[in-house]
Amino acid sequence: MYEIFLVLYLLCAIALIAMILLQRGKGADMGASFGSGGSNTVFGSSGSGNFMTRVTTILAVSFFLLSLVLGNLAAGTGQVADDWSDLSVPTLPDDM
Repeated sequence: MYEIFLVLYLLCAIALIAMILLQRGKGADMGASFGSGGSNTVFGSSGSGNFMTRVTTILAVSFFLLSLVLGNLAAGTGQVADDWSDLSVPTLPDDM
């Protein structure tokens, strides 16, 4: 179960990075107003922003939820014994 969530987490992280890098910055429209031809997009002038924003939001929420699930699963697999579990006084050997 942990491995499945780990693979989903990795795929979600890669997809989130790709979606963030594909989006245009807020200053990208500034060049289009001065005559640059960079405002043409595949989805139309505002369609790509809405689609990409929604997909990025969904990926970010799923990344956050998978982080919580993986953290919860990993927290339960640690060892119970630690330095404070045995508080008895150690005895000295007789040959001292």
